[in-house]
Amino acid sequence: MLAPMTNQQSFEDGRLSDEELHWLTMRAKGQFGLVMTCASHVQAVGKGFPGQLGIFSDDHIEGHQKITSNLKAEGSLAVIQLHHAGMRTPLELVDGAPVCPSESEKHGARALSLEEVKQLRDDFISAAIRAKKCGYDGVEVHGAHGYVLTQFLSTKINKRTDEYGGSLENRARIIFEIIDGIRIACGQEFLLGIRLSPERFGMDIQEIKTICQQLIDEGKIDFLDISLWDCFKQPEEEQYQDQSLLEHFTSLDKKKVHLTVAGKIRNGKDVQQILDTGIDFVSIGRSAILHHDFPLKVIADSTFEPIGNPVSEAYLRQEGLSQKFVDYMKRWPGFVKEDV
Repeated sequence: MLAPMTNQQSFEDGRLSDEELHWLTMRAKGQFGLVMTCASHVQAVGKGFPGQLGIFSDDHIEGHQKITSNLKAEGSLAVIQLHHAGMRTPLELVDGAPVCPSESEKHGARALSLEEVKQLRDDFISAAIRAKKCGYDGVEVHGAHGYVLTQFLSTKINKRTDEYGGSLENRARIIFEIIDGIRIACGQEFLLGIRLSPERFGMDIQEIKTICQQLIDEGKIDFLDISLWDCFKQPEEEQYQDQSLLEHFTSLDKKKVHLTVAGKIRNGKDVQQILDTGIDFVSIGRSAILHHDFPLKVIADSTFEPIGNPVSEAYLRQEGLSQKFVDYMKRWPGFVKEDV
């Protein structure tokens, strides 16, 4: 799977750019079996970064239809990631204050009213309905990386006293309501997944495992996407170091649900090592930027090693990145060669 990656290539109103279409289409040509879009926001106020692809308006439908047509023509599954940045929305990108389950003075974010929480839930569901109309095979609900659904889960951030705050059941309520709503509206054949991360932003590994098992047991999702940051590391909290971070999730009773993970899966050896743990498919980010045909290269050579960093801007443009994406990658130390 092509991991969902921020790239800042689309228009500021959320419409698709030719650059974004080219980037995704190249990965389908390179035989990623599932190509996932970057995080696509379900409300205008949920924009997380400049040049973000949107799915909150019918104005976005034409662009998404181009994506699904191109990806399917190459034999890939087309899946869109549904996103809302919550308090992580940069102030300069939206009208008014960013929103959060509870007020965050640090982020200049205001608390959502109960009515607005329910509207947020409904807008995730509406975005999924819109995505299905555009021809997507499915959606992934972004509940990871400190964005709005993570903010609901977090005891450090969520201080609500209504049915969306307090106990784990209440803090996770919006996620289960979104999943239920999408499944009812989009049907059983529509792929439905969720991305969660077990650490950082006030996450507790055991709470995330509890949510995962409940999602599996309820039988409404097709895949779980666990973003580990590093698939080979130990948990940060000492109390959970009886197992590797990955083992905490491969030990789930996943039944018919497919499990994918992301985090430092860089080469052919890493891919095989992760698949050998019982993971169903791997999510590739960094190496997918470096090689649009990473799957083909690994299939041809199980020991394939990606080109070393830093790489030139010209090389990245050859691999389908626009100048905006190249400039974004310059934020990652040692990824792009500095101009001489």
